[in-house]
Amino acid sequence: MKKILWLLLCVAVLTACSEKKEEVVFPLEMKVEKFAGVNQDGVPITLSNLKGKVWVADFVFTHCDTVCSPMTANMVQLQERLADEGVKAQLVSFSIDPVQDQPDVLKDYASMFQADFSNWDLITGYDQEFIESFANRSFMAPAAKLEGSNQYVHSTSFYLVNQEGVVVQKYEGAAEQPFDQIIKDIKSLQ
Repeated sequence: MKKILWLLLCVAVLTACSEKKEEVVFPLEMKVEKFAGVNQDGVPITLSNLKGKVWVADFVFTHCDTVCSPMTANMVQLQERLADEGVKAQLVSFSIDPVQDQPDVLKDYASMFQADFSNWDLITGYDQEFIESFANRSFMAPAAKLEGSNQYVHSTSFYLVNQEGVVVQKYEGAAEQPFDQIIKDIKSLQ
């Protein structure tokens, strides 16, 4: 009987030792181009500032009359969930209206949602042509001013970016957001 128990224990230990961590394969691989802007506090932010960090990005503008408010509220909820689970990730919101969205405007806007700026940069400080091209090329996302309007067409997705600055996944950002999956994916990159 002791031999059987010993044998079962050895098999269990060997099985546990041989298990490999399941590697997550992400569907996207889009390299984020270099950018330079300033955050809500006027602090310069570039792609280099984010190297080595896992981050979640989106595109918003403060006078949006449709999806930006729900997206920002969802980003706050994601931020809270990350904090509750002790998961480190940077949040980055690129303004697609850099003329209107000066740093103080971005800070006031995010403060209305009770954003925590310790790990969230709302970025502006580039020109309109740059942000439209940057969104298109780096995130395969639309970003353009609607002709004859103060509104913009833009993506409603949240984008997961790895430590090397590569977009690896995207999620719905305006409606039902898969918080558990986002957090699981962030953990898998760390």
